[in-house]
Amino acid sequence: MTSATSVPRLVIAAPASGTGKTTVATGLMRAFADAGLAVSPHKVGPDYIDPGYHALATGRPGRNLDAFLCGPERIAPLFLHGAEGAQLAVIEGVMGLFDGASGRGELASTAHVAKLLRAPVVLVVDASSQSRSVAALVHGFASWDPEVRVAGVILNKVGSDRHEALLREALGGAGVPVLGALRRAADVDTPSRHLGLVPVAERRAEALDAVAAQAARVREGCDLDALLALARSAPPVPGPAWSPEAASPPAGPRPVIAVAGGPAFTFSYTEHTELLTAAGADVVPFDPLRDEKLPPDTAGLVIGGGFPEMYASELSANEPLRTAVSALAATGAPVAAECAGLLYLSRSLDGRPMCGVLPGEARMSPRLTLGYREAVALADNPLAAAGTRVRGHEFHRTTVEPGAGPAPAWGFTAPERRVEGFTAGGVHASYLHVHWAGAPGVAERLVAAARG
Repeated sequence: MTSATSVPRLVIAAPASGTGKTTVATGLMRAFADAGLAVSPHKVGPDYIDPGYHALATGRPGRNLDAFLCGPERIAPLFLHGAEGAQLAVIEGVMGLFDGASGRGELASTAHVAKLLRAPVVLVVDASSQSRSVAALVHGFASWDPEVRVAGVILNKVGSDRHEALLREALGGAGVPVLGALRRAADVDTPSRHLGLVPVAERRAEALDAVAAQAARVREGCDLDALLALARSAPPVPGPAWSPEAASPPAGPRPVIAVAGGPAFTFSYTEHTELLTAAGADVVPFDPLRDEKLPPDTAGLVIGGGFPEMYASELSANEPLRTAVSALAATGAPVAAECAGLLYLSRSLDGRPMCGVLPGEARMSPRLTLGYREAVALADNPLAAAGTRVRGHEFHRTTVEPGAGPAPAWGFTAPERRVEGFTAGGVHASYLHVHWAGAPGVAERLVAAARG
């Protein structure tokens, strides 16, 4: 195996969202994995859904690289941790190549991460409505920031052989080699809804077929040898690798931390489970759609994000588990809930009874709430001491009408000032998604609270 510091790597970027970079990146991951390479999959930004498809394509956990949530200084270490033992890393970008945190320059953009990883960039261009103009577009992206190495282009949604010939002729003078040309195809499309692609957990069989079709398309239309050679041209990444291990090994019993999963709760960063385990917990998954009891000896609970609104009837019908969650919260055990978890802990979701741990009524909203946030903990809670500052991300199309009782969990300081979430006893529930690798101490604090 190649050492992590010198692992070959490519960043798959695009001029804008919607060009097909997820299709291309996932297809490349699967094509190289099918060729016998150990492929490490990564995603720039806070996206939870694409990494599920990446994991399906490679057989390795999908991992996020977010310079806003985790800090630029942790991007290379997190990459090295995830790529340990891999022979190739494929990093899918976010939005357009140079689009990052709003109002903060290049921070958290694909270009920023590519520079931090010293990785060559392959630009995926939707060529469906252009011919010679593609050369101007590629030239502009390749020359905009000299520190970003745009080293190849893959043409997507090419209409015909004639169309491909025109595109290649135009790009002959742009100084960026064409490494692939993919025709339009419906069998590689992945269905979407209000928050993006439908997660793998909800359509595993169909997702497997789609990933296989993406790989076949990539094998047919891309120069895999040239792409691998480009990946191998990347210089070493500065070390050392990030580690979930605490500075001093935890002592005492290993409490059981139950982590919600299944189709309704699919949003979680891989590092969270690693951090909880390293902090001394036994992490046990459960599915609120099917399991009528919490895992035996549960001493703490983590309910992450997902799509409970799509399964509100089924979640509500599982009254035994709702009762068990409410009873655990009443003991003061630590309960950490993000976004979908907040909805599940509320009194109701779109009129259907939920756990009733919180007094709020949750419902779907026509308004999309989206963006990076900076926040401060307003009171001591299972995740952070009062005054702790964190960076997070909101992404939801629901709202919770607060009831009387719990105090707010966070005070948002940027981009606007407001309070958000709930905290009471051992419960911390909020719309804010926080990457625990960028918030040192969160996992240790949660496990310590579970240990009592």
